[in-house]
Amino acid sequence: MINNIGTVRQHLLDTLADLRNRENPMEVDRARAVADVARVLVDSAKVEVDFIKASGATGSDFMQPDDGEGKQPQLPNGITGIRRHQIK
Repeated sequence: MINNIGTVRQHLLDTLADLRNRENPMEVDRARAVADVARVLVDSAKVEVDFIKASGATGSDFMQPDDGEGKQPQLPNGITGIRRHQIK
């Protein structure tokens, strides 16, 4: 698994599902801890975006496109990356 913003999103959705499970709900304190860690990750991503803007970079390892399941898509030979959005 590649850890990126998609991974954070999936963990948060899993946490929400666990909280809503009426038969075996996640402890609220644990869910709050997950949300706190996610908040720090999102804050660090915001700093990364600011750095990208300031440095003129075109992307980062953390904010990469994925296939919807948290995995990087397989690229054909000779293709080294995908750029869907460019920050200006």
